Amino acid sequence: MKFGGTSVGSAQRMKNVVALVKAAGNVTVVLSAMSGTTNSLISLTQSIKDAENANATKQIDDLEKKYHDTARELISDPALLEEASARLDVYFNELRKYLTLPITEKEEKEIVAFGEKLSTMLVSLYMKEKGLNAVLLDATEFMRITPSGEPDQEYVRENVNAVMARYPEAEIFLTQGFICRNHKGEIDNLQRGGSDYSASLIGAAINAEEIQIWTDIDGMHNNDPRFVEGTSPVGELHFEEAAELAYFGAKILHPTCVLPAKYANIPVRLLNTMQPEAPGTVIFNAKPTHTIKAVAAKDNITAIKIKSSHMLLAYGFLRKVFEVFEAYQTPIDMITTSEVGVSVSIDNERNLDKILSELRHYGEVTVDHDMVIVCVVGDLEWQNRGFEAEVVNALKEIPVRMISYGGSNYNISLLIRKEDKIRALQLLSEHLF
Repeated sequence: MKFGGTSVGSAQRMKNVVALVKAAGNVTVVLSAMSGTTNSLISLTQSIKDAENANATKQIDDLEKKYHDTARELISDPALLEEASARLDVYFNELRKYLTLPITEKEEKEIVAFGEKLSTMLVSLYMKEKGLNAVLLDATEFMRITPSGEPDQEYVRENVNAVMARYPEAEIFLTQGFICRNHKGEIDNLQRGGSDYSASLIGAAINAEEIQIWTDIDGMHNNDPRFVEGTSPVGELHFEEAAELAYFGAKILHPTCVLPAKYANIPVRLLNTMQPEAPGTVIFNAKPTHTIKAVAAKDNITAIKIKSSHMLLAYGFLRKVFEVFEAYQTPIDMITTSEVGVSVSIDNERNLDKILSELRHYGEVTVDHDMVIVCVVGDLEWQNRGFEAEVVNALKEIPVRMISYGGSNYNISLLIRKEDKIRALQLLSEHLF
């Protein structure tokens, strides 16, 4: 059971989480930092780097007060409250030591890791007060990433099971999401949304019955509820469908988090802490349903077209184009080709000028900024007739810059202008659902 930042965002919500855990029985629980804490810690590191010591000291003081207030609201047992208070003092005194240190990337990651340590410490003491047979595990003992920043899944599997074996009587294990160690043994993390990844990696490592991701939304919706009225949760998704939706904008899930669960064939269930009775969305190796399931959108896309009169029947052209993007570590989202050109989309303009300069060696280059990828996901095997026609017909009023179909059995992607995004999402909902 993984609980996100909003799920542990206050003392009352922590109590609700523990009630859900108690009802579930034998579980492993992964917690994010309290909502707002990670952003506060990132802001703190910036203040220290900018030598704004008065501001940094105030940020630590404010955060410390927030956690002492939360502890008093959460824990009633005087001895346990005293323990919580003493441990908070230790953590915040450690944090103050960074005020006098030079801040490199290593220290930044150490500071950001405090959020998960604080939330799990408080919840573990509240579990104790409630009489739960729970053990708090340090995620940095078993969660490790490789030199390339990817989780070392074999290491995680061996070590999480070895650490758990030390406590044969435990019914509940509690640990931090997001944080880990790198190959040098330093504190590191699994990037934004990494608590989902932690839960999936641990679930796969211990061969869990199910991996539950608890957030503040009742499952993955069939469209973006911020822009489209009347969206509804999707009951079931294939792992591939969920991964496509997560990558192309559905914020409820970390795009890579389903991979360990997929390979271990363990269902992932998305549930709502605020509405625990809602069925949510279950993600598994589902059988084909011959239906379109959902729509998502990814913003801040740049489209690049390379037109070359030399491309006609020329081998090696695409390789040269892709090598330019590889050289600048810029992933490509979409690609479409014709006899005289190729269009690609990227979501990172950091090295755009250098990329364009190199691409001009191979042909005439044009760029469109502020584009959006709209992704339609479902059982889109090419033998299922008419689905692509339904999608294109729904958007007949919207200018479409690129269409990508056939690269996956689960996705049709369309590139449109930013100003057409909301109308496109609404039209797709009207026509498809």
